[in-house]
Amino acid sequence: MKKQDSINTNLTKRDLDVMNVLWNSDEPKTAAMVVKARPDLTMNTVQAVLRKLLNNSLIEVADIVYSGTVLSRCYKPAISQSDFTLCKMTSEYQSLKQKLSKVSILAALLDTEDDPETVKQDIAQIREFLDNYKKGE
Repeated sequence: MKKQDSINTNLTKRDLDVMNVLWNSDEPKTAAMVVKARPDLTMNTVQAVLRKLLNNSLIEVADIVYSGTVLSRCYKPAISQSDFTLCKMTSEYQSLKQKLSKVSILAALLDTEDDPETVKQDIAQIREFLDNYKKGE
């Protein structure tokens, strides 16, 4: 995962629309492929969003291919969806940490689970993480 401080997690709805197309694809996509996957987006919008995402290092050029007779860049995410979500949550937490403790957030997350067995498994994983964290692993 990239250093969290260097990731811009303030994305617009359109930025996230394009990122979701790339995250949900098994292969890199050209701008035309993104438009085909999301017909509600125009080519101009997609190209502008791709430039912005590329400048913010959230995507990277994976390949240059022919699209008809024109060379086109293929883009892929430079960060996984789960890593991006964690960075966004961490960024949001930074603005709330004076009001919320880590323990209260963890308790709230555990309270969202209805299955007691899943909660027990989560707690076991948290204990294992904390044990490793104490050891410096």
